[in-house]
Amino acid sequence: MKWFLLLAAFFALNLSAADVTGTWKGSADTPNGKVERTFVFKSDGAKLTGETSSEMLGKSTIEDGKIEGDTLSFNIKVKFQDNEMTLHYTGKVSGDEIKFHVEGDQGISLDYTAKKLS
Repeated sequence: MKWFLLLAAFFALNLSAADVTGTWKGSADTPNGKVERTFVFKSDGAKLTGETSSEMLGKSTIEDGKIEGDTLSFNIKVKFQDNEMTLHYTGKVSGDEIKFHVEGDQGISLDYTAKKLS
């Protein structure tokens, strides 16, 4: 019984946060065409760090990154046409894919699908 409890605790800890460490490439369809973004994640338990980059908005550092089970969330700051805004990402991990929903200041709303590259 003691071993069973130890094994159950071990598996519960390992299942508590998806490991998304690595490089992911995502795309979203917008009224102005397809937008691509690369994500480089580092996960440490429930903490998520890293950076993202896109051709249109450049490179951004991940802030307030969290992973809970298969759900992750983080914010990035971007500058577009001399306006700085914060984008709020929430995502659901399923194998080598993450489905993101992005909400931004000024009413921006996008859905990205990202695939793991490495």
